[in-house]
Amino acid sequence: MAIRKIARMGHPILQGVAKPVPDPTAPEVQALVRDMIETMIDANGAGLAAPQVYEPWRIVIFQAPPERAPEAVDEEEAFDHTAPLTVLINPEIEFLTTETEKGWEGCLSVPGLRGAVPRVTALRYRGVTHKGEAIERVARGFHARVVQHECDHLDGILYPQRMDDLSELIFESEAKAWLAARRPAEETENG
Repeated sequence: MAIRKIARMGHPILQGVAKPVPDPTAPEVQALVRDMIETMIDANGAGLAAPQVYEPWRIVIFQAPPERAPEAVDEEEAFDHTAPLTVLINPEIEFLTTETEKGWEGCLSVPGLRGAVPRVTALRYRGVTHKGEAIERVARGFHARVVQHECDHLDGILYPQRMDDLSELIFESEAKAWLAARRPAEETENG
């Protein structure tokens, strides 16, 4: 296993469409998945896509633990502690609603920044695990957000491209000041 270098916004590998994986159980895929897991954990990420470690394959890994969610989640969408990590190869997403919700996102390929990104609130995803087993799940809330974010990487899309208001793209170090400046305006509007 090895911790891999993470590509940053602007590198061409992050702008292309990743290729389908012909054999999810191949030894080189197993090695890549192990490296991706180690890299994600080392970087304290919620997910990682193969293009982020300079590999043009349709592979994502993610976890959606409740402590990473911005607000409380109900039991139905809570993180399954018996399977804390998901490896998804050749994923397909089906949106189950047109309802969207804005939420703050960060990205290992866009370090130091956070952005408010509108995402569909419920979806079904399917694909194959690195063991060759079919996987299909319904995801809502934070879980759905993480899946969309990671799968976007496979199509050359970074979260700033999904934003509808670039004034909500901020440096993490300025988040408290940004929120404090907005709070009085929101209180006036709601008051």
